[in-house]
Amino acid sequence: MAKMYYEKDCDLAKLDGKKITIIGYGSQGHAHALNLKESGCDVCVGLRQGSRHWAEAEAAGLQVKTVAEAAKWGDVIMMLVNDEVQAAVYQADIAPNLEAGNALMFAHGFNIHFKQIVPPADVDVLMIAPKGPGHTVRSTYVNGKGVPCLLAVEQNATGKAYDIGLAYAAGIGGARGGVMETTFQDETETDLFGEQAVLCGGVVELMKLGFETLVEAGYAPENAYFECIHEMKLIIDLINKGGVAAMNYSISDTAEFGEYVSGSRVLPYEETKKNMKAVLRDIQDGVFAGKWIAENKNGRTFFNAKRAQLAKHPMETVGAELRRNMLWGEDTDLDTASN
Repeated sequence: MAKMYYEKDCDLAKLDGKKITIIGYGSQGHAHALNLKESGCDVCVGLRQGSRHWAEAEAAGLQVKTVAEAAKWGDVIMMLVNDEVQAAVYQADIAPNLEAGNALMFAHGFNIHFKQIVPPADVDVLMIAPKGPGHTVRSTYVNGKGVPCLLAVEQNATGKAYDIGLAYAAGIGGARGGVMETTFQDETETDLFGEQAVLCGGVVELMKLGFETLVEAGYAPENAYFECIHEMKLIIDLINKGGVAAMNYSISDTAEFGEYVSGSRVLPYEETKKNMKAVLRDIQDGVFAGKWIAENKNGRTFFNAKRAQLAKHPMETVGAELRRNMLWGEDTDLDTASN
């Protein structure tokens, strides 16, 4: 069993007197900044001049500075801008303002593991990676709970990196759910694999193909949406709460029998496992990282085309119309998505 830490193991006081800079105010950034502020920490948000998030962060009661100013101000600097821009932001605004003894933090290991960012030897380099989207990190904190986190220390220059990481995890609510120790390499490779093979790539393709199969067979798109997409969250909530056994307990025996006889027909075991292993090899060998870095250098033509194509898919357009007609259809606040 991997080593786990909880609130009793974390001393939030280790952040007393520390100035914490959050670089970015997107999904993770806003959650970390607000949760830390409400935990009593001294927080500043670093944004580029003219960012659309500047006024939003100030309206939430946070102090905001330019990225360079915030990096110079902070003792603990958490990088929460997108992976693909982190290296450029680091080189331009973070590296020139790092001081010996600072803590440089990440919520995902991509740029450290693939050496897009190489920090100096006299700073702590660590990761607190919530195992959930930022909006869930925020909503669960507000509700008195927390999203479990991973802790990894790549560089412990001060000898206090673990204390800082655990205190930070407590500050964003992660220690309420539990903090598991790992490494930058393991977090990066398993996170990328989970996203691609299961959580995002796998699940989205599965839902899309199920939707298309029903519509092509003559069923109403609305029926197809409910059966193959809407209910996904309801099923996953049960699994999240008590494993697959909890889902099977809650569904009908008919549904459970269908699980056993049809799951492997849709996803043939040997073929699917072979494909998953190929995906994992590309991640481990840096092939995927190379493709993603090149995609961003070359104008994101493939990425943007696929995003536009998905937006026009009936699965998305029908779903948007159905959600507008539900009782909660006006609620587009992602911070309440897990409530």
